[in-house]
Amino acid sequence: MKKEYLKPEYFENRELSWIGFNERILGEARDKENPLFERIKFLSITASNLDEFFMVRVASLKDMVNAEYSKKDISGMTPAQQLEAIHNRVHHFVSTQYSTWQRSLLPGLRQCGLQVIEDYEELNEEQERFVDQYFMENVYPVVTPMAVDSSRPFPLIVNKTLNLGALLRKKNEKGAELEFATVQVPAVLPRIIKIPSIEKGVKSVILLEEMIAKNMSQLFLSYDVLCVHPYRIMRNADLSIDEDEASDLLKEIQKQLKKRQWGEVIRLEVDDKVDKRLLKLLKKEFDIKEDGIYRISGPLDLTFLMKMYGISGFDDFKAPKYTPKPVPELTGKPDIFEEIRNQDILLHHPYQTFDPVVDFVKKAAKDPQVLAIKQTLYRVSGNSPIIAALAQAAENGKQVSVLVELKARFDEEHNIIWAKMLERAGCHVIYGLVGLKTHSKITLVVRKEEDGIRRYVHLGTGNYNDSTAKLYTDMGLLTCSESIGEDATAVFNMLSGYSEPPSWNKLSLAPLWLRDRFLMMIQRESAHAKRGEPAHIIAKMNSLCDHELIAALYEASAAGVKIELIIRGICSLKVGIEGVSEHIHVRSIVGTFLEHSRIYYFHNGGEEEVYLASADWMPRNLDRRVEILFPIENEHLKQEVMHVLKIQLQDTLKAQVKKPDGSYERVDRRGKQALSSQEYFMKYAKELNKSQEDTVPSRVFIPAEPMEEPDE
Repeated sequence: MKKEYLKPEYFENRELSWIGFNERILGEARDKENPLFERIKFLSITASNLDEFFMVRVASLKDMVNAEYSKKDISGMTPAQQLEAIHNRVHHFVSTQYSTWQRSLLPGLRQCGLQVIEDYEELNEEQERFVDQYFMENVYPVVTPMAVDSSRPFPLIVNKTLNLGALLRKKNEKGAELEFATVQVPAVLPRIIKIPSIEKGVKSVILLEEMIAKNMSQLFLSYDVLCVHPYRIMRNADLSIDEDEASDLLKEIQKQLKKRQWGEVIRLEVDDKVDKRLLKLLKKEFDIKEDGIYRISGPLDLTFLMKMYGISGFDDFKAPKYTPKPVPELTGKPDIFEEIRNQDILLHHPYQTFDPVVDFVKKAAKDPQVLAIKQTLYRVSGNSPIIAALAQAAENGKQVSVLVELKARFDEEHNIIWAKMLERAGCHVIYGLVGLKTHSKITLVVRKEEDGIRRYVHLGTGNYNDSTAKLYTDMGLLTCSESIGEDATAVFNMLSGYSEPPSWNKLSLAPLWLRDRFLMMIQRESAHAKRGEPAHIIAKMNSLCDHELIAALYEASAAGVKIELIIRGICSLKVGIEGVSEHIHVRSIVGTFLEHSRIYYFHNGGEEEVYLASADWMPRNLDRRVEILFPIENEHLKQEVMHVLKIQLQDTLKAQVKKPDGSYERVDRRGKQALSSQEYFMKYAKELNKSQEDTVPSRVFIPAEPMEEPDE
């Protein structure tokens, strides 16, 4: 790799690029072409995204600064410089969040019949009586007022909880000192409370913290309440686990999870009208600098808007609910194993139902011919049918091996519960690998049939989570290919023991082989371009920030390779650099569903290769995780995957194109077909079922305009 392509000015900082992604989501909340309640949902997503970003990414940078670590990232920024740039950008972002809420969404809700009362002064007498009675009957018995004085130290304020801080003075004592008290807004109670409406046909709601603030005097009867203001803190939630020293990984993670509540405070949110004396106290207690304090003009923690989205009676202001369609190859076919023997089956979620994946494991659990089931689990749903099926399989006497990744961030506790349940059922449970996260999505079913042992495999780009499979776009493959079956066996032998195969038939795995595989395929396109032959790369992923792969793409672009990237989130690659990235086009699609599939296409001198993978082009995926890249070799299915890429490259409604300055802008629709790729595939999945035949269904392609070059 040439060093000339590794200049810091050729790379965008990954954290700032991520903020740009969250800004694109915020753009959906501001887009008046979206239904009002969908805009509310997008605003809620920006808030939850920002919380995780601070707890992990900002916390990590702060740890580096505290350790006086000053090594620069690929864009040439030190951790201190990154923190400063992040705070500057996020302060502006938060301001835009709340102006969107106050100036657009809140009035919009009122117009469509939902009044959100943010100020007690808005209540009439009937409403005030209701609220006071509700407080005394439902809230007062639950809340715990906590005063701070010489005998009662400052209490532990739990990460992400909403709290009310107050300054008090003892009644009838002139010159008495101010005292501080705090009340945690109980998460066990609904934050959105319906109250009697003033107008007919209008629903009225009030937030729980407003109700508590108004009745604060009921909690401190011997005091005058001088001021009450909400506040919220974000703590460092990144787990620090020494796996080499941990004799029991499960116990070590359980211990570290408890420490999350004590993590360093990295962000403090307060009401923008907060009393200066109260803020000074909080600032000192949490030991936080000015740039980490966010003054909020509106309700803290906008994630509550996801609950507001669920209020009934406003379907006209939401996008029509989409029901995933059946997979034509499996519709009305009772024997899933027979259908997989007949042909490889491609799955496209959430346009097609996730049920075949669940049924695959369920049928295997009950089938007397199945000898073994092996599966990796990274994130699963709260009441996972796959977990239940694996447990049943073990109880039925089958050999069941499950790798449960305990280090799946923010799902650690959840996964520990499932792992213990599976062990009790008799499954052999592996708790991940030392130093690595197992992020691959693979299931192997070993079945004894008349002609011998046959292996059935499911490979996917997304998690075995039946809930998120309705929200994330992912692809999967069901196959009984002998070569993939051999590789799948090798994968599980490697995960459960120490067996590393000298070579692979079809699969490529990280962290040992995948990086080299991607580099080889990119460099192969460069070689074709240098010979004057057609050369083309299309890659769809969540994030791109690996400097080695970006440099390889720059070199390929300089050689004349046409490179089209569909990247939802982080993109550290810069477009439009003269002589470097002029042939690279980047677009991001943010829509109703979260774009999650990883698809890689290489023209390969006309011998086109198409791959699906669990991995993005990030150092963590290629160097610190177990990931799988698998080929789509059936020509029919290969064209199906290519169809997905081509339609996404034609998206003119939800796609945004990256500009040389790092910003994104909507596609110029002049002279182009109005096309939302997600809406297209909802209709397409429906058309596939209409065209189903008794044998192999024919794939009916909905006509689309010829693919145009992405905008510069």
